[in-house]
Amino acid sequence: MSSALPRTSELRAQDTHRLIPSRFSDESVLARLTRDVANLQALFELDAATNARLHAETRGIPGIGPDELLANVPNAHIVNAAFCHPHPDGGRFNGPDRGAWYAGLAIETCQAEVTFHKQVQLDEIGWTAREVATYDDYLADISAVLHDLRDDPRFAKCLTPDRYVASQRLGARLLAHGALGLIYPSVRHVGGTCVACFRPAIVTHVRRGLSWRLVWDGGTLRSVARDRSRRTPPP
Repeated sequence: MSSALPRTSELRAQDTHRLIPSRFSDESVLARLTRDVANLQALFELDAATNARLHAETRGIPGIGPDELLANVPNAHIVNAAFCHPHPDGGRFNGPDRGAWYAGLAIETCQAEVTFHKQVQLDEIGWTAREVATYDDYLADISAVLHDLRDDPRFAKCLTPDRYVASQRLGARLLAHGALGLIYPSVRHVGGTCVACFRPAIVTHVRRGLSWRLVWDGGTLRSVARDRSRRTPPP
């Protein structure tokens, strides 16, 4: 891969999709542990002392500070969490110190991405029993000039399905260069397109859409269906 940066393209996309486990949309997990006000306050204080997102929103963490994070807009905590709680190994275009907001232009693309990573998780732990997972679809509008990997053979190594070495290096270079993010072809969904947003500010009008119920049986995905037990909040 050369030292050149990918070309840029202007993206104006409404209703991009990011699937997030429903447990993060529900009532606080801490609130479920106790109904005693004094005990609940103590739990919240403990969470505040150890929660990376709360630290980043107030004092900053090594990867990102409060000046970049969202505040006083609906679902700001959902967006901020994507940047403050990266996977220990990082993602395709981000390292372990700073996350990114990944989304698909189509819900099918997002489902394919989630299905793959959940399958890897089940395979790693040797899980063979029935597994049910519910995800909420967070819609967001993205209007920005992004670096574009579509139809660019120079960056083919960044789209290797099971290796993130080259793509994380590119992501770090782009972030240092001040890039807003990337648009790239999905490696899980043929014909699908994904975006990786490096800056919280370009993730706008975030709202919760439909919920989806994914069922694995014997370690293999069996079905994906709309979860009608969860009410979609008003826009």
